[in-house]
Amino acid sequence: MNGNAIAKSSTSGDGASTITAEAIAALVSGELIGDGKAAVSGVAPLDRAGAQHLSILSSGKYVPMMATTKAGVVLLDPEFRDAPGAPRARIIVKQPLEKLLSLLPRLYPQESPAPGVASTARIGKGAVLGHGVSVGEYAIIGANAKLGEGVAIGAHSVVGDNVSIGDNSRLWPGVTIYAGATLGARTMIHSGARIGCDGFGYVFREGAHQKIQHVGRCIIGDDVEIGANTTIDRGSIDDTVIGSGTKIDNLVHVAHNVRIGEKCLLMAQVGIAGSVIVGDGAILAGQAGISGHLSIGAGARVAAQAGVFGDIPAGESWSGYPARPHRESLRASAALFKLAGMMRRLEKLLAEPDSK
Repeated sequence: MNGNAIAKSSTSGDGASTITAEAIAALVSGELIGDGKAAVSGVAPLDRAGAQHLSILSSGKYVPMMATTKAGVVLLDPEFRDAPGAPRARIIVKQPLEKLLSLLPRLYPQESPAPGVASTARIGKGAVLGHGVSVGEYAIIGANAKLGEGVAIGAHSVVGDNVSIGDNSRLWPGVTIYAGATLGARTMIHSGARIGCDGFGYVFREGAHQKIQHVGRCIIGDDVEIGANTTIDRGSIDDTVIGSGTKIDNLVHVAHNVRIGEKCLLMAQVGIAGSVIVGDGAILAGQAGISGHLSIGAGARVAAQAGVFGDIPAGESWSGYPARPHRESLRASAALFKLAGMMRRLEKLLAEPDSK
């Protein structure tokens, strides 16, 4: 294989890129077995792939699918190099899933929005737009907002007054960034997200719930991705901060004054109450709920649907409701499942006639 193999790609009719097995092997530094001219233009799992698809085999669980797959090219972990099956080409490489991630941009190239401001967009007084900025139809850029180079603002999005957005960030259509928020470089925010809105804070006074004015900021770091319809509140008197490299799924709520560290993962429907601190690298799985004013240590893992009411030390895994260390939670669940049987035996014993 040589460097020229990488150039052997073209664009198919549906816009996807077509690439040969020989080129794929060169890109991932893998061992090619079979027809190097086999071309693919998409990705699919083994059981649904056709001759035009690239697929992977990285787990023994899917070896039976390999035997019947119609995929044109398959990336295989060295452990499965001789697995039964007849794709036109096999590429033997360690960590095939990781290698697939690097191939996806080649197979599905994404065009960046063309620079320019749509005629229906509105740009506020004093706004500064960097080189190569794209502003879509009916988008609004507030007064004194600052957009870095290569920023793309989708149609119908609203960027409030005094907002700052770093270079090469992208807002998909229908995003709202409230006044005063700060977004770092290469941040991606999906449709329907609301960043920097007021938190839920009230004081009961004179027979009514009096709203606490929120004057803190909402600060988003570099390389953060925020999913569709996620809401991140601004601080009340402190700041809400999302650390660089953190990835947040759809339908997540982050309340006021929360501080999330770097490279954290928050899955769908996670809810974090006010003033929580989440350490670097923590993982909060789907529908986990975090009560206010708690600390979740760096590298901690919170299982799906866990209800957290106490601090979690760094590096620990917690689960259940109320959340507790994972092994303890499993033991508690096992004991609960045994309870019904124990009750039946006890009721039977109590129902027996008096032997006297």
